[in-house]
Amino acid sequence: MNIEIRNNLITEISCDTLIISLYEDPNSITKTNDSHLDTLVHEFLRDNPASGKYGETNMITILPSTGYKRILLLGLGKEADLTTDKIRQLSAIAIRNVRKARSKTVAAILYQTTTDKIHPMSVAKSMVEGTLLGNYQFLYYKTEAKDSKYIEKFTIINLSLSHQTQLEQAVLNATVIADSVNYARDLVNHPACYMTPSKLAASAVEIANQEKNIEVSVLNTQEMQQLGMSALLAVAQGSTEAPKLITLKYIGDKSSTDLTAYVGKGITFDSGGISLKPSNNMGEMKGDMAGAAAVLAAMQAIARLKPKTNLLAVIPCSENMPSGCALKPGDVIKSMSGYTIEIISTDAEGRLLLADAITYAKKLGATKIVDIATLTGACVVALGTITSGVITNDTAWCQQVLAAAEQCGEKMWQLPAYDEYKEQIKSDIADLKNSGGRFAGTITAGLFIEKFTANTPWVHIDIAGTSDSASEKGYNVKGATGAPVRTLIQLAMNQEDL
Repeated sequence: MNIEIRNNLITEISCDTLIISLYEDPNSITKTNDSHLDTLVHEFLRDNPASGKYGETNMITILPSTGYKRILLLGLGKEADLTTDKIRQLSAIAIRNVRKARSKTVAAILYQTTTDKIHPMSVAKSMVEGTLLGNYQFLYYKTEAKDSKYIEKFTIINLSLSHQTQLEQAVLNATVIADSVNYARDLVNHPACYMTPSKLAASAVEIANQEKNIEVSVLNTQEMQQLGMSALLAVAQGSTEAPKLITLKYIGDKSSTDLTAYVGKGITFDSGGISLKPSNNMGEMKGDMAGAAAVLAAMQAIARLKPKTNLLAVIPCSENMPSGCALKPGDVIKSMSGYTIEIISTDAEGRLLLADAITYAKKLGATKIVDIATLTGACVVALGTITSGVITNDTAWCQQVLAAAEQCGEKMWQLPAYDEYKEQIKSDIADLKNSGGRFAGTITAGLFIEKFTANTPWVHIDIAGTSDSASEKGYNVKGATGAPVRTLIQLAMNQEDL
């Protein structure tokens, strides 16, 4: 979809569908500066007074002497309640409605606010993000009628004629961000027979080839053996698919020695290994690499947005499969850090990958770490599918991550990390065990990972519940959500200002 923002008069716009937004207050109607159009909308509202309620949509199709075939009236709700995230949600609702009407070209008047609570640049950015995220479809394996489902052009109309240059930049940035989220969605939505560790590695190389300010490295099994990454390799040993360890590096501030590491869990299929998962819904475990996808996509966007900060992506990739060669419950393995780990469950494999990946990130000079993983079903039980769980060893660093999440509308909640929880992962025969049992499962999993940070400021984000949506809602469609790509991008942009 081609997106632009123009400051033309409404009478100069030609499109299949024009989107006009309305507040619930009948006196707060978007002014189009076209008396004929304003009268038409007023008359419709007189007969349909609920049209301004949040999320309400109404299509007007009889439009003589205009440059558009139809109008979609979009209810914004109460102006006092409007937020940037609601703008994303509403824009997604609107774009899906016009897509159903088979519109190829769409225009929308920039949502107008009478307060300074939301700046016009934030409005435009949220409109673009919501439009692109809400219009997302994964049609890679569909063989019929692909072309008819696409909107070709989306135009935002800036009727105020002010801030045009800043608005154009906001639209460009938002397009980069939303495209990267959708890229992450694509990676996760592909089946595991396609999205193997080798394919993820190839995707990282492709990003580096396209974005010349990214360095890439891919370690193979032999190179990981030489580094002592026995925890990662133990997970991989049950599969015929070779594991990969991907690193991407972006240096945007050569004057600084700070290096933030994004570490993404890349289990491209998780059967549970010898501790086999139930067969029902096991196919969803193709998405156990959503953390890896989020990190790859965020690095792609960061390379294009060029913030003045330094970033390292470390992405350990493997399958977790049962076989005669697979890791077994009761085994003891040694991690790259030197710590020994007793295996309680082979289905607690993601933390083993992250242990070696974090050790490697520190070896490469990471001064701060964020790891992202679909780690525990316990997180889904605790927080559902709305909120990602967060564990940290550094309150100040965690607050920066949470602030970035709030800025871009991704919900996260910090869980406690008291020392008493560490008792659950103490082992009788090794330094620690890879599962602390059912109680506080998200916390103990996070504290297992924390052991390998060696006190480096670290935040763990568990996206087990938020990486996938079971239904269409707002700007999330059914399937992969792309969480938390926007948070990782925003965090990088915020580091530039510190």
